[in-house]
Amino acid sequence: MISLSKKYTVLRRKILNLRAAVIAFSGGTDSSVLAKIVFDCLGKNAIAVTAKSATYSSADLKEATKTAKLIGIRHIIIKTNEFKNKKFISNSPGRCYWCKRELFIKLKALAGKYKIKNILDGTNKDDCFDVRPGFAANKEFNIMSPFLECGLTKADIKKLAGKLNIRQKSPNACLASRIPFCEKITPEKLAKIERAENILREYLGDKNILRARDHGNILRIEIENKQWTKLGNSGINNLIKKLKKIGYKYITIDLEGYIPAGLR
Repeated sequence: MISLSKKYTVLRRKILNLRAAVIAFSGGTDSSVLAKIVFDCLGKNAIAVTAKSATYSSADLKEATKTAKLIGIRHIIIKTNEFKNKKFISNSPGRCYWCKRELFIKLKALAGKYKIKNILDGTNKDDCFDVRPGFAANKEFNIMSPFLECGLTKADIKKLAGKLNIRQKSPNACLASRIPFCEKITPEKLAKIERAENILREYLGDKNILRARDHGNILRIEIENKQWTKLGNSGINNLIKKLKKIGYKYITIDLEGYIPAGLR
């Protein structure tokens, strides 16, 4: 088994050889650790790029901006518009491909503007075991995944986050993943889901994995059961009232807890 120290050495050597790079930067733990390492290696020749879109929450954008500032890396925010693509709106099981494709088209254009050949993302070894249609877009646009190439796992990245003073966040995904496949995606649905998750975080904190799955007038909440039981009856009742005010008639808890959308 290759030690983390060895993987880290190989990773830094690989990044140093790039000379310049654009990083797809969501502000999550993986991309933040990658941005920190790339910045430490390449300095001003490293650019972190975050997409602003109806599919991403404003809280995530704010967090990404804050993290980039703490790292010291140059940070650029670009606009993506997935809603120009009917195949994205139709929400087939391959939806993530169209979302990633839109992002990478914009990243390629920006990288070309700055005459940078390398675009990096935070995909790691463990991601290969998930259902991720977006990987096809990575290959199509020759996106580099240094963590994956050097064999780093999620556990490795968490350890590096601690050593590099990067705040760890619970895994997140675009808001469109809260809508069941084949149900049309609209900006209104995404805004409603974002409001629901903001309310949930007010009561349950932002360190836990939670999802507000939209089923029309039904909201299905996915969260670890032990987190839900921390709320007393009065807290639960107040939470339900707030969630109903944004348009949900029924509030449900998924007894299986959090499961990535593509694995159901």
